[in-house]
Amino acid sequence: MFTVKTLNKIASVGTDRLDRRYFSVDDTSDAPDAIIVRSADMSEYNMNPGLKCIARAGAGYNNIPISACAEKGIVVFNTPGANANGVKELVICALLLASRDIVGGISWVNSCADKGSELAALVEKQKSKFTGPEIFGKSLGIVGLGAVGYKVAIAAKALGMEIIGYDPFLSEQTVNSLAGTAEIVGDLDELYSKADYISLHLPMTADTKGMIDGEAIAKMKYGVRIVNIARGELVDDPSMLSALKSGKVSKYVTDFPNGEIAGAEGVIAIPHLGASTPESEDNCAIMAADQISELLLKGNIINSVNLPNISLELSGNSRVLVIRRSNVPLCDLLEVVGPANASADRTRGDYSVAIIDTDNSDGIADKLTAIEGVIRVITI
Repeated sequence: MFTVKTLNKIASVGTDRLDRRYFSVDDTSDAPDAIIVRSADMSEYNMNPGLKCIARAGAGYNNIPISACAEKGIVVFNTPGANANGVKELVICALLLASRDIVGGISWVNSCADKGSELAALVEKQKSKFTGPEIFGKSLGIVGLGAVGYKVAIAAKALGMEIIGYDPFLSEQTVNSLAGTAEIVGDLDELYSKADYISLHLPMTADTKGMIDGEAIAKMKYGVRIVNIARGELVDDPSMLSALKSGKVSKYVTDFPNGEIAGAEGVIAIPHLGASTPESEDNCAIMAADQISELLLKGNIINSVNLPNISLELSGNSRVLVIRRSNVPLCDLLEVVGPANASADRTRGDYSVAIIDTDNSDGIADKLTAIEGVIRVITI
């Protein structure tokens, strides 16, 4: 019986998919085999020796120490695309909020609620203070055309915007599917110089942290409007506040408020609502639960963010999953296992994962673990 621990409230439509013949779900266990987490910070989490995987019910995973997990042979999953539609809808909303002072107008109306019968006439006198441009016909630069960015491109194009896309990791299939929808540029500076609006859709890494800084903003159009429903750390806050004060940036809409930017002139801060829809939460929970089942019951790794993805149809009585450093060749493993019905091997950076199917796995796990460079062995 495997124990799955939940660190946040996880939609039951997901946890109910875990077959109770093999899984129990517990939010208090000190020795889980798997964890499902949403936003809980795991940077200081004490990971028990038996923990085999962590499923992040969402796309971002900077709340999980993925490198430390890889060193321990703990597979970390995310759920790409599961919340893409919910995030896309908030981005479209953010584009409108960045254009027309809807937030300021609503706030002003609420402040005048005591005016009674005078309010209607007062509205007609004051409404010009809250005007703003339409998004129709404007250019939208989308940085990152993954699951969310792609959907934003399609939706914004349907609303009459001209789309400029940048993504150095774009597949040929995605490029072809966006033909007629987006102009794909190979230079981020070109996007900056052309876009009236810029929307960020990329993960926070060492390379992307603070990428929207003073130098980047200087390359943008005067009065550009920036939407960040991806990760707060992508934007250097002091640079953004300075650009808003000078008028270089007209509006900044972010889903990641903090004490430095909340309430600042020109900032519209949303309380991290990107994936806060019941549909998104259900989709993420379902995908996370299915990934845990695939690993623990079948030895397959799907949507890992720290180790190679690998899968193989079962062709023996037993399966061995070996997580190791990439300098350990598969042949060393097969020599220990002996006759194998089938095997697969994948490498990602410093780590490799092998699946080996055999009819007899007795004692194999201990022998494989004894090989220098083998980090973890999981038998199915």
